[in-house]
Amino acid sequence: MRSVKKKQAKSNARERVEATMNLINGKYEVESWLALIQQLIPIGLMAVEEELQAEVRALAGVPYRRDDNPRKRWGSNRGSVHLGDQKHSIRVPRVRDQASGEEVPLKRYQALQSPRQIDRQTLAGVINGISMRKFEKAAIQIPTAFGIQKSSVSRKFIQASAKKLKAFQDRDLSANDIIVIFMDGKCFAENEIIIALGVTLGGEKIVLGAIEAGTENQKVVRDFLNQLQERGLKSEKKILFVIDGSKGLRKGIQTVFGEGAIIQRCQWHKRENVVAYLPKSEQGRFRRKLQKAYEETSYAKAKQKLAAIRNELRLINESAVRSLDEGLEETLTLHRLGLFEQLGISLKTTNCIESLNSQLAQYTRRVTYWKNSNQRQRWVATALLEIEPSLRKLKSYRFLPALRISMEQFTQDKEQSKAA
Repeated sequence: MRSVKKKQAKSNARERVEATMNLINGKYEVESWLALIQQLIPIGLMAVEEELQAEVRALAGVPYRRDDNPRKRWGSNRGSVHLGDQKHSIRVPRVRDQASGEEVPLKRYQALQSPRQIDRQTLAGVINGISMRKFEKAAIQIPTAFGIQKSSVSRKFIQASAKKLKAFQDRDLSANDIIVIFMDGKCFAENEIIIALGVTLGGEKIVLGAIEAGTENQKVVRDFLNQLQERGLKSEKKILFVIDGSKGLRKGIQTVFGEGAIIQRCQWHKRENVVAYLPKSEQGRFRRKLQKAYEETSYAKAKQKLAAIRNELRLINESAVRSLDEGLEETLTLHRLGLFEQLGISLKTTNCIESLNSQLAQYTRRVTYWKNSNQRQRWVATALLEIEPSLRKLKSYRFLPALRISMEQFTQDKEQSKAA
């Protein structure tokens, strides 16, 4: 009979482990998640009870053994412990020293009285999608939990996220050898957060910073880049800036890094801007033509095909021609550097920062009302710091040293041609 119970216990344990892994992988809906917590909480309480009983044995010895130990078991009291960010009631065993007549405190129980990680856990819970309005309801559905209030969770999240925001804004950038910076803005109601994503010479992606603004205007971008430099962003070596068609971003970059700033305009944005001027019947055809032109690995061939497309567009829509002409050379920067074949897959578009913004949206989409600027910036900083460790290395990062050499040579050639 005992062997049957042991097998059943092992089977239950395996099921709980599997359920926990499914929870981590995000396979549970809210109702299933709550049901899983109800299964796991009793296991945690059993473990706590075992820990307390082990300490009692260490203090008072084996039960019913006659010895000279002055410390004896003395029944139990009602108490509570913290598991994660939940508080649960338990029976706490007591030990009394008969020589002194005083109770001996259990160190393990005292440790469980102080939720040292509650700020971090509350932060993770809120930022990963447990809304503060639903938190109390979730706690109520766990029979042994008590003492969780929306206001308490909200205060803890504000405190923890404020620390994250300060750490994010003050982070030292001097140890990072940045060779590429993606810049883009993300809208939050009527406001916009401009984000800079850096890529090191080794291919690691680092969120350099974020700034709040009404629009991507030159002054804001200038101030933002100056702040990054004050925090240690190195500008002695050339940096490739990958941006969409925003004039404010471009002018801000040139204000700080000079007219010689190397900019790669997003080819996807250029293509879509051009075809937007065309009738729907023509959009698919010209989208494919532009795509094929940009896929040419040499600058001469790509420019030749784009010139042919320009001639075709003149017969259909002059506005589309002007859209194609605007900033065209900057969409071919990687071609001019001779590294489109090696690095085009990663740097010809703003996909890297678009992906970051998409992940950011997953964290912030549950906020339906932004009260103030501090709230927006706290949420954004906290989410970006949560996302950053999961960012993958840039594809083809092995060619980044070649990019640095090519950018330096490109700059020298431009200066020499101007001098001549």
